[in-house]
Amino acid sequence: MKILVTGAAGYIGSILTPMLLKSGHSVIALDNLMYNQEPPLVNCCFYPGFEPRRGDARNEQTVSELIKKVDGIIPLAAIVGEPACNQDQIAATTVNLEAVKLILKLRSADQIVIYPNTNSGYGIGQEGIYCTEETPLRPISHYGRTKVQAEEAVLSAGNAISFRLGTVAGLSPRLRLDLMINEFVYRALTDRCVTLYEAKFKRNFLHIRDAAKAFIHAIENFDSMKDQAYNVGQSEANLSKLEICQEIRKQIPDFYFHEAPVGRDPDKRNYIVSNAKIEKTGFKARITLPETIAELIKGLQFVRQKKYTNA
Repeated sequence: MKILVTGAAGYIGSILTPMLLKSGHSVIALDNLMYNQEPPLVNCCFYPGFEPRRGDARNEQTVSELIKKVDGIIPLAAIVGEPACNQDQIAATTVNLEAVKLILKLRSADQIVIYPNTNSGYGIGQEGIYCTEETPLRPISHYGRTKVQAEEAVLSAGNAISFRLGTVAGLSPRLRLDLMINEFVYRALTDRCVTLYEAKFKRNFLHIRDAAKAFIHAIENFDSMKDQAYNVGQSEANLSKLEICQEIRKQIPDFYFHEAPVGRDPDKRNYIVSNAKIEKTGFKARITLPETIAELIKGLQFVRQKKYTNA
């Protein structure tokens, strides 16, 4: 297939794009490089089926031109996380919601869409009860609301799949240190300590390469999966902050952590998630938390920049 990936140079996109190319697909990679990141897709330029395009996913002329060339769209472009969305709620709405509606307006009925939602849309869970795809979505933050509204639009339009992704972790050419596991490993390597708030709150986690593989699985099984939402996470990784830190300390023994009431999660994420539905289609996230931590320990040796550390 030929696929338009918006936000292709972002955290997930810079892993997914080369994976799509290696799987035999062609990719038009649209990104505005808003974070001034070094070109994370230079390793894709060897592939004849790779077409990079610098531009804005909200620009109708740009999207209209590109969408005519493809069989499907993966709209990864987003303002991700509540802190970033609160800095500019208008930008968050136009990127997270309006840009997705633009794709739905411009695409033809036979063009597929695979949309990345977040399972933070479940909001506050219930202790001991798994969130399934039938669990009502009750997003609390502006970020969560824009993503849930975009999912509703995608599934209503048809010929689409939505993934409710767990909190993603792992290395990417467009590295993010504001994701929980990535941040905790980084702090364990640099500060050797972290203070935890809401330490026993649980959520589901997912390695970035498993996240990318889920999109390829959806392309390959689209007809049997379409017009539905799927939780995508590592089933053995419904974990609290405390449990994550305990796992990190197994590999970084001098890592110290303690609890204190010093903050709160604006999304109030405290839930456990069932991934049984997508696992029944033949997909299962395989990369474990210890493997993720080991990868981060190796990779973060190269990004220990002074502006992030105390020494």
